Amino acid sequence: MGGLNPPPVLVATRSAHKLREIRGLLADLPVRLLGPADLGLPEHEEEDDLEPFDTFARNALSKAKYFHRRSGLPALADDSGLCVDALGGGPGVRTRRFAPAEWVEHWGRDEANNRWLLDRMSDVADGARGAHYRCAVALTDDLRHEVVEGVVRGRIAGRPSGSGGFGYDPLFVPEGHHRTYAELPAAVKTATSHRAEAIRRARGWIEREVLVTSRTRESNRGGRI
Repeated sequence: MGGLNPPPVLVATRSAHKLREIRGLLADLPVRLLGPADLGLPEHEEEDDLEPFDTFARNALSKAKYFHRRSGLPALADDSGLCVDALGGGPGVRTRRFAPAEWVEHWGRDEANNRWLLDRMSDVADGARGAHYRCAVALTDDLRHEVVEGVVRGRIAGRPSGSGGFGYDPLFVPEGHHRTYAELPAAVKTATSHRAEAIRRARGWIEREVLVTSRTRESNRGGRI
């Protein structure tokens, strides 16, 4: 009977694209993956300050705890970014806010970030353009929390190619491929991405802490006279 009323999990993102991707990756689990808008949670200015830390894991946990406090639901949040070997692991947690403000104003955020990255790597040889995408997924409820990570390795191309994806996808060539994520079919990225790997690792926590807890509560209610 519990399957008729799947337990809810709040996905702590305002991005419709990210929410759709995470729902697809966990579609076989009997949970309701809700976004803040589904709960009528208005966007607050303080949400801009939820990622002040120097690691993806701490930023993801910060977001998960914040949205858990606001909703009372088990919450899942991610923080992810691009780490380039030649830049000492940068832009890292600064991935989204990498390019200077004037570049963003002129070209828009994604194109400015890509142009700025190519500019910073203009003298880097082909054999030294290694990089990886990293994603940390944090999960929390009233009592417990867990953080898992996923990584996909690759390299930075010399020029942007492709019109798919978003962010740095026109420049990132995943290991084992000769085309960028923006050129490859969307299904390839979904199957191999850093977020996909992290979400797969998060399944155990959802099954253990959300589904088992929900079934136990249903069983206890059913046993009452």
